[in-house]
Amino acid sequence: MQIPFEPVILGYNINIHLVLEYLAFFIAFRYYVYLRKHSIDVISGGNRLSIILGAAIGALIGSRLIGLLENPFVNWTQANILNLLNTKTIMGGLFGGLLGVELAKKYIGETHSSGDLFVFPILLGIFIGRIGCFLSGVKEFTYGKETSSIFGMNLGDGLLRHPTSLYELFFLILLFVFIKYLQKKATLKNGDLFKVFMLSYFGFRFCIEFLKPNVFYVLGLSSIQILCVICWLYYYKFIFQKIKNAG
Repeated sequence: MQIPFEPVILGYNINIHLVLEYLAFFIAFRYYVYLRKHSIDVISGGNRLSIILGAAIGALIGSRLIGLLENPFVNWTQANILNLLNTKTIMGGLFGGLLGVELAKKYIGETHSSGDLFVFPILLGIFIGRIGCFLSGVKEFTYGKETSSIFGMNLGDGLLRHPTSLYELFFLILLFVFIKYLQKKATLKNGDLFKVFMLSYFGFRFCIEFLKPNVFYVLGLSSIQILCVICWLYYYKFIFQKIKNAG
C-alpha cells in the first residue's frame, strides 16, 4: 500500500483521513453510550447532556485556536484563512473540552467528577483518527522529521521520516491497557482515571513533538508542548498528592 493512501470509489477520490475522523467520532460516542448504559453514573441525564455540550463547544474552540497557534505567522491570504479555519488539533480539543466541561459544571452546579466515563471512548477515537493521519502521510501535518533510523518511512515525499502516527498508535494501546489495569486494581477517586489519561497523553505528546518539523517556537518549545506544560500545571495538585502518597 502506498502512502498517502488515496482510494478511488466510483470515480471519486476518497479523503481517508476525513472518513476515519468522522468514524472516530461516531464509534467513540457509541462506545461512550454503551459504557454509560452499563455503569452507575452519579450525574443525572440532564447534567450529563450539559457537560457533553460544554465539552463539544470547548473542544471546537480549543482545537481551532491551538491549530492556529501552531503557525501564527502564516500569510493572511483568502486561501490560507480557509485552511486555518479547517485546521484543528486533538490537543487543543482535549484541553478546550476540559475547560468547557468545568465551565458547564460550574454553571449547572454539578460537583461530581465527570471525566472517567469519557476516557476509553476518547482513547478509541484518537486511535481511529491517528490511523487516518498515518494513511494521509505528508498531506497531514502529523508526520515526523527526516531520520536515518530503521524506523524511517516514506510518507509520500520520497524522504525517510519518523512515522510519529504509528508511534502514537503503539502508545495509545499501552495507555489503554495501563488505564484498564488501574481501573481494576488501583484504589482511585472518581475522576482520577481522566487525570491519569490527560497527564499521560500530554506527557507523550510533549516528547513526540521533538520528532516533528514544527515551525513556531517559544522558549524552544512548540505551541503543543507549551499546552502540555499548561496541562501539567493545571493538574499540579493531583501530581503532588500522588507523589506525597507514594512517599
